[in-house]
Amino acid sequence: MQRKVRAQTGESPDGVKGRGGEKPLLILSDVGKTFSNGVAALRNVDLTIREGDFLSLLGPSGCGKSTALRIIAGLSTPTTGLLDWRGNARGRSDIGFVFQEPTLLPWASVFDNVWLPLRLRGISRDKATPVIREMIERVHLTGFENAMPRELSGGMKMRVSIARGLVTKPRLLLMDEPFAALDEITRFRLNNDLLDLWQDERFTVIFVTHSVFESVFLSNRIVVMAARPGRVFREIDVAAPYPRDDVFRTSPDYAALCREASGVLGQAITLGGGVHDGH
Repeated sequence: MQRKVRAQTGESPDGVKGRGGEKPLLILSDVGKTFSNGVAALRNVDLTIREGDFLSLLGPSGCGKSTALRIIAGLSTPTTGLLDWRGNARGRSDIGFVFQEPTLLPWASVFDNVWLPLRLRGISRDKATPVIREMIERVHLTGFENAMPRELSGGMKMRVSIARGLVTKPRLLLMDEPFAALDEITRFRLNNDLLDLWQDERFTVIFVTHSVFESVFLSNRIVVMAARPGRVFREIDVAAPYPRDDVFRTSPDYAALCREASGVLGQAITLGGGVHDGH
């Protein structure tokens, strides 16, 4: 059963730049997914994604986080339930996707990798150049436009992947554990830069993670999931103001929020019989 917890920090985020709104962008109703081998990856998932949300899906391995993301992206079909796109959302054409691995074309430059989604839409290189250069600048890779993936660090490759995910100006950005393989310093920097982009561009984010600390730092909402079958266990409203920075990471409010989320995650793991891998 889903319960909603409002994690208090002593300061209301209402009106703070970057706060998610109340207008629904996408509603999942009774969504389930059972694979051909009989494994129930998801069951009875009810979830509303609001415009402007930074929503993290937090849970142990096997709880269906990535499956839910793939269903939203249209890469997988639910066995049961409905996805209801609201307002002027155009479904898959309004979505950007950043995978756990950067999945860059090894034979293409940074510029051409970022161009790829626009190229697939029939937009010429010349016409796409201004927005490509803008996105490369926004992810702090100016000067590396002609670099090849083999010449980039892991963090730089992920920056290219983020730029590629945002170059079409999507209303919804799906991110599947994009920073899990990076060292902590690089991960912190990318968390900071991602929040800057989110606040400036006003897109909606669904972010899959195993990390309590990352989910609390980034999100205005955390949806904790339990496994076997994958389902929503509880929702936490992270009532901490934006912008968030390294000072917030060392604050008592942040520590309290992490304890709250960690406790809920522990209950979800116990309920689902899952094993949390520590990521």
